[in-house]
Amino acid sequence: MSLEENLKRVQDRHEELGALLSAGNVVPDAFRKMSKEYSDLNPIVQAIEALETARASLKEAQALLAESANDAEMRELAQAEVQDLKEQLPELEHQVQVMLLPKDEADDKNAILEVRAGTGGDEAGLFAADLMRMYQRFAERQGWKFELMDVNETGIGGYKEATAEISGRAVFAKLKFESGVHRVQRVPETESGGRIHTSAATVAVLPEAEDVDIQVRTEDLRIDTYRAQGAGGQHVNTTDSAVRIVHEPSGIVVQCQDGRSQHKNKEKAMTMLRAKLYDHQRQELDRERSASRKGQVGSGDRSERIRTYNFPQGRVTDHRINLTLHKLDRVLEGELEELIDALSFEDQAQRLADLS
Repeated sequence: MSLEENLKRVQDRHEELGALLSAGNVVPDAFRKMSKEYSDLNPIVQAIEALETARASLKEAQALLAESANDAEMRELAQAEVQDLKEQLPELEHQVQVMLLPKDEADDKNAILEVRAGTGGDEAGLFAADLMRMYQRFAERQGWKFELMDVNETGIGGYKEATAEISGRAVFAKLKFESGVHRVQRVPETESGGRIHTSAATVAVLPEAEDVDIQVRTEDLRIDTYRAQGAGGQHVNTTDSAVRIVHEPSGIVVQCQDGRSQHKNKEKAMTMLRAKLYDHQRQELDRERSASRKGQVGSGDRSERIRTYNFPQGRVTDHRINLTLHKLDRVLEGELEELIDALSFEDQAQRLADLS
């Protein structure tokens, strides 16, 4: 389908939805869905109208230019307007094309963030904790809610693994490219010889699923309760408040022990389970749709080394887009916007290239 056909299709659908919503005889569930679709189309339609206005203005300016052969002042004004509009049009067309790209249905969802220590022993655990704090600070900068759901500590301030729920506006859209292996190069505090060690941690960002996305049958679950433990195996309470859920058909296991209430921990564990099942479903669909995704920014391959944090040189390098920033301290304080924006832009560029 050409760009012009796409523009017409969007405008026709927007007009159709407007008429249906105005009629006032739509059942509540359908009304909600139509209202959301209409609202989502509004900015696209506005961008299309801006493009069409610029195109019409260019035609008028070109006609004026042709008619003003004997009027030097008018010709100069018309030439300037034609030049200005010709410079605006490519950007307006690009904006519309980006807005017309197929949207990931999960982009508006909240996210479950998992960070696990990889190779590197205690240093990997400390780095995993650094990453979790980095994402917590980024969430605060975005005005999102960040809540730890489960933490397995190493006993020296590190994390063997940790899970958090992040809720807010477009959380998954901004964090989805963070999945993968993050590598750190630094001198551990315990290293007396000053040698640089390399450690790693794995990050997984899963869109949070709702009941309508994933149906979980009670008979497919095995739910165990146990006593929550803190660092070093110390009991942090005296009741069986921690919850572990096994989804037997898939073998997926989730657990939550961060809250004091067994009911709350079970609720959080179910949220984690639905997210994992939904993510598994999305991964399967992605594999079926295109083998070419492996070479793209959003491949979601969690065994791929995506970023290196080099402390001696104070730099962060994202290997997927060959971007290096010399502000490691600020990145670890949650200043991730430049990295995330660059990854999103590259993903858009690749998808536009695929369409063309």
